Amino acid sequence: HGGVIDFSLPAEVEELAERTHDFVRDVAIPAEERFPFGELDPALRAELQEAARGAGIFAPHIPNELGGLGLDIRGWSAVFEEAGYSLLGPHALNCSAPDEGNMHLLERVANQEQKERYLAPLAAGRTTSCFAMTEPPPGAGSDPSMLRTTARKVDGGWVIDGEKKFISGAKTATFAICMARTDEEVSDGRGATMFLVDADNPGFHVGRVIPTMDTVFVGGHAEVSFRECSVPDEAVLGEVGLGFRYAQVRLAPARLTHCMRWLGLARRALDIALDRAAEREAFGSRLEELGMAQALVADSVIDIEASRALIRQGAWALDTGRNGRRESSVAKVYVSEAVFRVIDRAIQICGGHGVSGDAPLARFLNEVRPFRIYDGPSETHRYAIARRASRERAKERKTW
Repeated sequence: HGGVIDFSLPAEVEELAERTHDFVRDVAIPAEERFPFGELDPALRAELQEAARGAGIFAPHIPNELGGLGLDIRGWSAVFEEAGYSLLGPHALNCSAPDEGNMHLLERVANQEQKERYLAPLAAGRTTSCFAMTEPPPGAGSDPSMLRTTARKVDGGWVIDGEKKFISGAKTATFAICMARTDEEVSDGRGATMFLVDADNPGFHVGRVIPTMDTVFVGGHAEVSFRECSVPDEAVLGEVGLGFRYAQVRLAPARLTHCMRWLGLARRALDIALDRAAEREAFGSRLEELGMAQALVADSVIDIEASRALIRQGAWALDTGRNGRRESSVAKVYVSEAVFRVIDRAIQICGGHGVSGDAPLARFLNEVRPFRIYDGPSETHRYAIARRASRERAKERKTW
């Protein structure tokens, strides 16, 4: 509440977004024929990243001193949306999850030695990473306080033990950021610590890659075990016991960047539907002239515009020093559900063509559906949003 919200973008950011749009149209979308259902070929990823470097659009979210373009989060929103118009766009720009969120976390929390060892090669696209937080029941999921993975102090370091599940990118990751309990219990945001764990650590084990609806995450979503995993004191990311505080540094922007990328894909779906409606005739008219089709299109335009506004508001909050939790929660719930609606309507407009393999819409639907679960299910965010609203109103009542 309060303050003037500024959604304006500098001319250079608008120009960068336009160049990203052209790159996705001319390079990324044609390359989709080489990205069927299944794992992204590392050679294709490297090829696209090299092309993005040549186009001057690589790593827009990374500071200049690390080889990026140094945009603020409002700038990310414009460029990431254009990148997300293709499933391959974020990979080309090196702004795909989970690496993008881990870069932001390392930039904010890591010491200089850790930045040189982990952040610099990650930002350059030479390595990949994963964030090991979620656990199988009864461990941490929607409720992070249920964290069961432990790290016990030993001479010169720590020993991590625990099981993780649905760890995106673990199969191909060069390193993991692991959340482990370092106190007897986790309460009031204290008691857990983040550790940097190299993938070649003998105590780090990647198990089964879990079959899921989505396929766009490099390395899939895997089961990971930490078994007597020894790490030195230098592996602690930030301060001991403050892992959940640092997680908020990562989570609020990461929720928004997911929204940015998937909004681009929703726009793509609507464009496919508009093209189909302009050429397909039924009952003596083109579909675009029929009221029911027009209603589907209009509702999708409204969802896209509202989503962009919520994203920009969240980006503004973070750029101006606010924690952005409220704004990112609201945006995450709305956008995750809106992009699904937009793609679903596009399928409806395209009919049989929409559900066939001749159009990418069915795949798009599979890719965005899990977004209503990861980074906090819609229900968990609604719970937090409602509690926050009740607390704020209670404070207002006391002043009357």
